[in-house]
Parts: sequence; structure tokens; C-alpha cells
Amino acid sequence: MDELFFKIDQLTHRYVDGTTALKNLSLSIKKGKKIALLGNNGAGKSTLFQHLNGILQPTTGSILFKGEQVRYNRKFLMTLRKQVGIVFQDPDSQLFSGNVRQDISFGPMNLDWSQEKVHKQVEWAMEQTEVTALQDRPIHFLSLGQKKRVAIAGVLAMNPEVFILDEPSAGLDAYYSKQIMHILRDIHQGDKTIILSTHDVHFAYEWADEIIVMSDGEILYHGDPVTVFYNEALLNQAHLEKPWVFETAQQLLEKQLLRDEGPMPRSKEELFQLLK
Repeated sequence: MDELFFKIDQLTHRYVDGTTALKNLSLSIKKGKKIALLGNNGAGKSTLFQHLNGILQPTTGSILFKGEQVRYNRKFLMTLRKQVGIVFQDPDSQLFSGNVRQDISFGPMNLDWSQEKVHKQVEWAMEQTEVTALQDRPIHFLSLGQKKRVAIAGVLAMNPEVFILDEPSAGLDAYYSKQIMHILRDIHQGDKTIILSTHDVHFAYEWADEIIVMSDGEILYHGDPVTVFYNEALLNQAHLEKPWVFETAQQLLEKQLLRDEGPMPRSKEELFQLLK
């Protein structure tokens, strides 16, 4: 039986203005998974992420982390946030130190690590996100894309067990978007879980072990990354398109130009291999 990081039961969140962002949402998040969260703007994705990190409290319902009820006192939240790192869509909401190195170092320095380990983790995170050359630059001199990479590096350096990213490629050009996706492939290990929200269905289809589709504060789908794209009604309801690899393979199968054997290709390379 797979070990659970999170078990969410009947979670509802209502903001002070009366907006209900999550509606009786139940969800289990397993250890070691790569999970892509899809849905249009306003679906409730960011609200859900803030519950996983203890930033928001449920209006009703409960959240368990590693089998323990999430509590909202300082001690518990500090423990939770050492294990669950989140990168917000807007990097300005989490960058506050004077320069790049200081900001990336802040989290690791609060983890009771040795100075040597902090230095090693910060160097590695800067290298992974290609911000080493920016390390002495003041945060307010950075572009949006640079800030985004620094925010990712700051959480990456802390080596959390659950790594949450809210639209990690938003504000990045094509080169750095692709680089971030490569980082996510590289850092994933069997005992870690990565959860990200994205509008890029092509990446989600290729990368994820599981896909969650949200709409209007509810979960429409939680399962494997292939089955969901056969469900035309669900895709229309959630305003999702099919990944081009999936759609191309479907057309080729219908025209009998591709053998109907084995699993659907999930990457360009897998599709091209079948065409050979």
C-alpha cells in the first residue's frame, strides 16, 4: 500500500468576501508521485496549494499530513513547512532578502544544517536554476523571469519532501520554461512528491504520474495521465485541450497508420519511435 503524504477530507474554503474557492474536496496525495494539477483560472488550484502548506485554514473539513492532523500553531506549521515547500506564481510574494544569494540561503539557514551543507545546497540550487551569475544582484533589479528562477532555487535548496509549484513556467521564456521542466525531472526521487499547477497540458501529459483536473472548486478527475484525455465531456467542462502527441496518435490510429498495440505514446520521442 502506497504511503500517503496528504489525506484531505471534505475540504471547503470560503473567503471573507463570501467566495467559496473549494467545495467539499477530498483528495489523497501519495508519496513519490509527480502530480500535475490542471484547470482554468479560478478553479481553486492556488487555494488548494495554500492549504497544503498551512497558509490557509479550512472553513470546514480536515487535512492530514503523514497521518497527523494539520494544526495551525507555530510549532506544527514550522515542521510542516520544512517538509512541504511551495513556490508561488508571483515571485514577489516570497522574495524579500537583499540579494539573490541571501534570499536562496534564508530557508536552508533555518533548517539546523551545518554551514557547509547550507553552502553546498545553495550552490547546487543556483547552478540548477542558472542564477549563479546573479548571486550578488539585488532582488529588485531582477526581471520577472529571473525572480521566478530565484524563488524556485530558494525552495529547491531546502530539499523538501513535497515540492509544490504554482505555475512554475509563468513569466519564463521558452528556454527557461524547458529548463525548469528538466529540473523537475532531475530532482524527482522515489521518496519525494512534486505537485505543480500548469496550463501546459503537453508537459503534464508527458511528465506526470497522476493528473488532477479542477473546475469551480471541485475535482473532476484524479488518475492516470492518459485516460483523462479520452473524456471529451470532461475536457470541455474544464476548458482543456488534448496534448498534441495524444491527439496525433489518436488520428493515426483512426486512419490505421499506427498499430493499436501497447500504451499511447506520451512524448515526441515515443511517438516517433512508433512511426518507425
